[in-house]
Amino acid sequence: MRHVRTELLDIAYHDVGPAGGVPVILPHGWPFSPAGSYGEVAPALAARGYRCYIPYLRGHGETGFLRDDTFRSGEQAALGADLIDFMDALHVRRALYAGYDWGGRAADVAAALWPERCTGLVSVNGYLIQNLAIADEPLAPSVESGYWYFFYFLTERGRKGLARNREALARVVWQRNSPEWRFTEAEFAQAAQLWTNPDYVDVVIHGYRHRLGAAAGDPRYAELERRLLDQPKIAAPTVTLDGKADGVTPWTDGSGYAPHFSGPWAHYVVPGAGHNLPQENPEAFISAVQEVHAMR
Repeated sequence: MRHVRTELLDIAYHDVGPAGGVPVILPHGWPFSPAGSYGEVAPALAARGYRCYIPYLRGHGETGFLRDDTFRSGEQAALGADLIDFMDALHVRRALYAGYDWGGRAADVAAALWPERCTGLVSVNGYLIQNLAIADEPLAPSVESGYWYFFYFLTERGRKGLARNREALARVVWQRNSPEWRFTEAEFAQAAQLWTNPDYVDVVIHGYRHRLGAAAGDPRYAELERRLLDQPKIAAPTVTLDGKADGVTPWTDGSGYAPHFSGPWAHYVVPGAGHNLPQENPEAFISAVQEVHAMR
């Protein structure tokens, strides 16, 4: 475990691979472990000459805020800005981003708003930048039902539930979002360490309330959020992946979000994989990173 400081955060991270290797940033999703999600991916990429950086999200693990008065935001612009700040702190000028869920959204935001920093993108579940202009528009009931915790977290009952039952709630999410994944108790226990962070509940609750238009954002990200309302295109070479066994986000042929990618783009459906795709099928994720790198 290493640490680096940005203006707002002390970010915990792992790195692996040759110092002069191709930089790859691997941000994790909620409520999954970065060490678990990329436990096979990062060493395999390192052996192929990549330098992998695996940061812990704000409010997770040992990543902490430097000041008590900083807004504990979980909004998409904050996640994307954190990724860029992380690169700046490490003096990484450009990198390939590869992520899923919250980490995939951070990667998509950073790739869209700071295109000069992104050499390529692997994004599980496609274009993940939230369209907050239509946050109150319903989706198909079959999709909404998978988002049960979004609505649970809108309530104070849900906040208390997350605070009191962090592990039990995460176990339900793991099981339902990745119904074919047979994770071990050791893997779950490793991830559980992330959820003891004192800012975990505030960041997670704000993230889900903000995406549904039920909470205001941090003013420091207002201009970035305004730009995201335009649903900016991503020009970097991109591979999108859908897990065919994803219990929360149904797989597609990618055509629905293809217009958001203006550069070289390919899409694959990964059989047997759920929402935590890099841990469930690391080979598919590794292949996607290599394909994106070859597209440059």
